[in-house]
Amino acid sequence: MSVEDCRLIELPKIHDPRGNLTFMESNKHVPFEIQRVFYLYDVPTASDRGAHAHKSLHQFLICLSGSFDVALDDGKNKRTVHLNRPWQGLHVPPMIWASEINFDAGSVCLVLASAPYDESDYYRNYNDYLAALASLPSP
Repeated sequence: MSVEDCRLIELPKIHDPRGNLTFMESNKHVPFEIQRVFYLYDVPTASDRGAHAHKSLHQFLICLSGSFDVALDDGKNKRTVHLNRPWQGLHVPPMIWASEINFDAGSVCLVLASAPYDESDYYRNYNDYLAALASLPSP
């Protein structure tokens, strides 16, 4: 996987004078079946979250309120994506080191995941992650 495989996806946005509505469906707007949903909130300004990679889990991050950045790293290339629109989501495939950083006060990050929580799916140490990448067959 490459940081270029992490892509922003526009979600449907229904305009209404009473307030807009955005929706998403598994395997249609979100490129996998949603198995778990969680959200981050009350993150202190300038704090960060994440800083790990997944072996097989796909994630889809949406900034519901406020803004934050997602720092992406594939072991060779780095890229930062700014999220601040509730009708956009960022797909982060497996084997990408991701950190959510630069939270504005009051930001809410919704995360849709392709599997239930499984601690064994995580690389929490960056050197372990790099070693795992080095052991993968070349494309």
